[in-house]
Amino acid sequence: MLTRRHIRVKVMQSLYAFNQSQNDNLGTEERFLLKSMEEMYDLFLVQLSLIAELKGQAENFLEKSQQKHLATSEDKDPNKKFVSNSIFEILEHNESLQDALESRKITHWKRDDDYVQIIWQEIKKSDLYENYMETRDSSFKEDKEFIIAIFKEVIAPNEKLYDYLEDAKLTWVDDLPLVNTAVLKFLQKLKPNSAENLKIGKLYKNEEDKDFAKELFRKTYLNDETLANEMLGKTPNWDKDRIAEIDMILIKMAICEFLKFPSIPVKVTINEYLELAKEYSTPKSSIFINGVLDKLSKEYKDDNKLNKVGRGLM
Repeated sequence: MLTRRHIRVKVMQSLYAFNQSQNDNLGTEERFLLKSMEEMYDLFLVQLSLIAELKGQAENFLEKSQQKHLATSEDKDPNKKFVSNSIFEILEHNESLQDALESRKITHWKRDDDYVQIIWQEIKKSDLYENYMETRDSSFKEDKEFIIAIFKEVIAPNEKLYDYLEDAKLTWVDDLPLVNTAVLKFLQKLKPNSAENLKIGKLYKNEEDKDFAKELFRKTYLNDETLANEMLGKTPNWDKDRIAEIDMILIKMAICEFLKFPSIPVKVTINEYLELAKEYSTPKSSIFINGVLDKLSKEYKDDNKLNKVGRGLM
């Protein structure tokens, strides 16, 4: 599930927290980094399970409607298009997802189903729901597009859900945009009758990515002073105290990749940190960081300091 960009974000956040805490126990902070990435995966499962739980809320609503003393013809013969949505079927019967939920003890919506009810009520009031329920039949394409739209427009921006997740685990607040993107990508990949064959991705694509997270954190922290010195003279119009702390961390991480990660192309490193600057720092940060990294990368290339392995990595 985690991409290299996700990993860079988590390392950046951990380095920032490390600096703020003034803790000198590298091992403790490294364990916190790995734990926070594990918890990010838990959030991914929490969001997926929330979608699945909506079916139960809808079924309860239909059941109560049918039991009304003065039930209407619509109550007696309700439109079951929502509860029959094929995406619910896939999520409900996918062994890979159910095993992951069980093994990681993801039971949030069993304990706190009030929030599932809140989301269900918001869905019922939406134009998306009204339009979807105009007919009784649907295709897999319509079902999938509806669930994706509901997630994007009702679930993801819901403030009460946001508050709940923040209370459940503080680090989830920073993870939510990345996780919601991962949930959308997962939903977009779903195909008809894929419940049996669908596999929930692991946290790391491979062991190399996990090692990358640890090494980037460790090497950036342990070489902090050396990496800071590499910037000397490269920011003539900026005093050190005027450079945003996040910018400093991003530049140090990028320099670390230039010098200590031979398999990562220079262009990839620069592009990745420019994107992170746009997302997490000041409006002008990406321009500033681009200037520093471009100047440094050219100097390193001229001085044969890049030591990149493989073709096209310079």
